[in-house]
Amino acid sequence: MLPSPWDAVSAFVDDFSILMKHTLTTVAEALIGLAVGIVVGFAMAIIMDRFNLFYFGFRPLLIVTQTVPTIAIAPLFALWLGYGIAPKILLVSLTTFFPIAVGLVDGYRSVDSDMVDLMRSMGANEWKLFRFVKFPSALPNFFSALKISVTYSVVGAVISEWVGGVNGLGVYMIRVKNSYSYDKMFAAIILVVAVSLIFMAVVNILRRYIVFWKAEIK
Repeated sequence: MLPSPWDAVSAFVDDFSILMKHTLTTVAEALIGLAVGIVVGFAMAIIMDRFNLFYFGFRPLLIVTQTVPTIAIAPLFALWLGYGIAPKILLVSLTTFFPIAVGLVDGYRSVDSDMVDLMRSMGANEWKLFRFVKFPSALPNFFSALKISVTYSVVGAVISEWVGGVNGLGVYMIRVKNSYSYDKMFAAIILVVAVSLIFMAVVNILRRYIVFWKAEIK
């Protein structure tokens, strides 16, 4: 009923050039959507940290946006924006900005109050308070959230490609599934997992060099 691991590896080797072409499309969609999600998440976190009204008003709405199944809204984005790259980026952004926003705002609001009082007593304005206290304190939360978002970005790109598209691993998976080539299907799944693991490894490397004052617990 299912292909053996050797069949999946053979299919990967046979379709390597085709898989790499589709992988480039999926990775591009995931990275662009992730970048947009990070920017939106940063903006939302700053607004919610600065204004309590937005914090208590937006946070429930952010949670509601994550309760809607991704596979349910992907066809709507395709109907509104067509079958190009735009609906893929929008879907990836929608699935990735939430962990970033929540992680950052929790980091901003968990700053040591004594440190904040000390900075204010030294005449620090809101920008300096954010730059030297809040932002460095929120960086560990940001990278923890980014690990989640990078995996969401790949999955979101693949799901959006299932709905419609020309290239991408999601399109490839639908085509080989319809032709009952399950060995190629598993090869594509393994490739999706590999891309997600590479993204997470890159995030870990960036975290090690950027948040150098907070060592990993081993």
